[in-house]
Amino acid sequence: MTTAGQTSVTALICLAVASSAIVLADDSTRVTRITHMEDASSDRMPSVTAVPQYPEIARRDRIEGEATVCYTIDARGRIRRPTVRRSSHKMFAKQSLKAIKKSSYEPLRSNQKAAVVKTCRTFRFLLKPVAIEEIE
Repeated sequence: MTTAGQTSVTALICLAVASSAIVLADDSTRVTRITHMEDASSDRMPSVTAVPQYPEIARRDRIEGEATVCYTIDARGRIRRPTVRRSSHKMFAKQSLKAIKKSSYEPLRSNQKAAVVKTCRTFRFLLKPVAIEEIE
């Protein structure tokens, strides 16, 4: 429901849970930004966190869902062997896998033990209506 001077716009929200990242995508401007990032499953810090795109068909048909991708982080911070553990729809799995492949972590320092870390990230694809004031 909108009031005078406001227009209802659909914002796309994609949440990454296991590595708890909250990602917001605004449908009107197609701008994506990360508002919070913390990897609760390891002490490795992300250096590049790519955001999956909300599939155009899912947006058009108002489909929501999620995908979980598991992967290994090597000593250099690169993501290795990403696999989709589960997904509510194939199109969400594809976009989540693309995002994980573009992501990376901070490399280990010289005094840190070279350990390989296995972790998973769940992306939730949600549609949410948002009221935005019209610009005059």
